[in-house]
Amino acid sequence: MEPTRPNFLAGPYLERRGEARADPLWLAAARADPATRYLIAAGTTELVQPGDAPHAAFLDGDAPLVRGAADAAMTLLGWFHGARCVLVELPAPAAAPAGLAFEELRPLTAVLPADDAALLAYARALSVWHARARFCGACGAPTVPVHAGHCMRCSREGCAQEFFPRLDPAIIVLVSDGERALLGRQPSWPPRRYSTLAGFVEPGESLEDAVRREVLEETGVEVSAMHYHSSQPWPFPSSLMLGFEARAAAGSVVRLDGELEDARWFTRAQLRSGEILAPPSQAISWRLISGWLDGGG
Repeated sequence: MEPTRPNFLAGPYLERRGEARADPLWLAAARADPATRYLIAAGTTELVQPGDAPHAAFLDGDAPLVRGAADAAMTLLGWFHGARCVLVELPAPAAAPAGLAFEELRPLTAVLPADDAALLAYARALSVWHARARFCGACGAPTVPVHAGHCMRCSREGCAQEFFPRLDPAIIVLVSDGERALLGRQPSWPPRRYSTLAGFVEPGESLEDAVRREVLEETGVEVSAMHYHSSQPWPFPSSLMLGFEARAAAGSVVRLDGELEDARWFTRAQLRSGEILAPPSQAISWRLISGWLDGGG
């Protein structure tokens, strides 16, 4: 059965209104609208209201950080809670207004409101892409933002190649044999943490082929069947996690290839007992694991 709710960082938190990006006067309209809200980024950090209940910080058009920003630093994100929302990208480091702070998103994901976290994740992904697309990949000339910041175009006459935000698709899969789930751990993870298997999709490879290859490469286990579960944007820096549930072929034995520190089978009783440290509840990996646990009653 397909999930009925979106994963964390996904969902209808924003009206993107892609047609508005084609309006050459979009920025003039944004600046003229007193209701426009500006989200400020500096490098990979974003402006937030810190504290016990942190949340995204928005500035209005009269704020010095907004008034002083170049037009090329502005990107139309869409309409957030009914108000036009514009991303303003500043060079890092930047000084935050009093009472606010520039913070990295990843440590905050567990405590931010879900819609704020999703908006900041979207903005972060665009900021990282802008920083990596400053020059044309065909001729090396500088690029300029067009389509309200959602396209970078080569500035050299005669080239004018256009580049759009890229995503790195990665599969993530809960493999089971019915009574046990196959989980692995990376050496850099906290002690006792285990999670589902994951890996990037290679050129010329389907998602299903990537599931089979990654599971076999990392654990030596062959997959006999699978089905798609759900997806999750993960802008650290530009991944799209594509979740699957898969059945291990009968008689599969775990053999490590060196990429994982460990991989083993766990029963539902072991997982429920707290024998391992589970992934964070915001991650699609935990949703795959918890769905399998619920499937066992």
